Amino acid sequence: MKLNYKIIFHFFGLLCLFNGGFMLLSTIISFIYKDGVTIELLSSGLLVLFLGGILMLVTKKHKKELNKRDGYIVVAFGWIVMALTGTIPYLITGSIPGFTNAFFETMSGYTTTGASILNDIESIPKGVLFWRSMTHWIGGMGIIVLAIAILPLLGIGGMQLFAAEAPGPNADKLHPRITDTAKRLWLIYFGYTAAETILLQVAGMTFFDAINHSLCTLSTGGFSTKNASVAYWNGQPVIQYIIIVFMFLAGTNFVLSYFAFKGKVQKAIFDEEFKLYFKFIALFTIIAAVIIYFRADFSISSIDHPMVFGKAEASFRHALFQVIAIVTTTGFVTANYTLWTPFLVVFFFGLMFLGGSAGSTSGGVKVVRHMIMIKNSFLEFKRALHPNAILPVRYNKKAVSGDIVFNILGFFILYMLAFIVGALVFSMLQIDFESAIGLSASSLGNVGPALGNYGPVNNYAELPALGKWWSAFLMLIGRLELFTVLILLTPFFWRNR
Repeated sequence: MKLNYKIIFHFFGLLCLFNGGFMLLSTIISFIYKDGVTIELLSSGLLVLFLGGILMLVTKKHKKELNKRDGYIVVAFGWIVMALTGTIPYLITGSIPGFTNAFFETMSGYTTTGASILNDIESIPKGVLFWRSMTHWIGGMGIIVLAIAILPLLGIGGMQLFAAEAPGPNADKLHPRITDTAKRLWLIYFGYTAAETILLQVAGMTFFDAINHSLCTLSTGGFSTKNASVAYWNGQPVIQYIIIVFMFLAGTNFVLSYFAFKGKVQKAIFDEEFKLYFKFIALFTIIAAVIIYFRADFSISSIDHPMVFGKAEASFRHALFQVIAIVTTTGFVTANYTLWTPFLVVFFFGLMFLGGSAGSTSGGVKVVRHMIMIKNSFLEFKRALHPNAILPVRYNKKAVSGDIVFNILGFFILYMLAFIVGALVFSMLQIDFESAIGLSASSLGNVGPALGNYGPVNNYAELPALGKWWSAFLMLIGRLELFTVLILLTPFFWRNR
């Protein structure tokens, strides 16, 4: 089966058109705030639009068939194309020096990792900061899902792309046609973003800060317009509670949000993955809050909002915020949790491997995979006692096929191997043990803040150039859930069959 190169590059052209269009939005922000880089951002957008237009014209006469191999290539290389063209605003405006740094920041944006090399975020022009946040928002629901919504314009189907873009075990569909599914997902995504922007502005944020933090919350990204991240608003707890609510929503399956809006609230609430996701967050928050209250040494003197009830409220809020931020892989911070206690450092490190729900914008392993692995493990005990019994793993009262169980087990093993290899490569670059394992877990899980020298109050600026490229690679394979990218590294994928 030969690759359809023309349709692949035609799709790359379409992605460039998307990228260029969103860059023009950043130009509008730059013009409104008169930050001095309007012409540069306009040039960036027009350049990428021109590139996309040329690619689409050259490949206009293409065979309108997209097989599974083509889908994998479009998804994996599509993200790279977006990241490469996404560096242009940083380079032309001079906001980020060097291609390596610009590519790292862009890949971190599209993969919704939130790791940054910027030392002084507040000095960056507002138009560039908006573009930085926009890379999160585009990548959150998925560049490809966005494009699928208008695939009928190309006259081709999008099922292959949707499967490669969202390869998790949850295959729920909102509508029989994949394009309509993508449109409904994006409508919910846009609606949540608009709602959070309004609420944050009412709570006291400026419009610019509100819209940027909304873009980065719903995408579970974590870029902030402030050097201190959300800790900048430690004196305004209501702002942090609003962000908590929307981080929680972003970490849930967007299909459940659709059901809830359609009046099928029970179907959403009683979903097994959602219930476990909620219980995990509740349990982990209680554990963290108790330890922070009794053991952590952090000041609450800056908290003067009338809603604050002293140390108990602050302990609960910081615990809840950091648990949700890490579980959903958003990566916002309200405090340096590495200073709380050694137990909490290890505790939050472990949460980096959890991830949000399947069908959400979060990274990580995903709750449903953990749930199915746990259920299968318990069933192994029963199978040992009753070897002839047929004991299928059940999810939402339905039997899960053996293929899916094996796929999940294979994914987890591959994920842990990728984490170990990732840490080994970082250690080869003379990075200490704590920082190396933190960098590997954070990059692969698209979390953002790591441990050691790259913890929540630091950034990735001091990471060696090779380390930045390796981290960007881990971000990509983590965001596309390993198989989509790693399958391209196998020889049999490229053989014509």
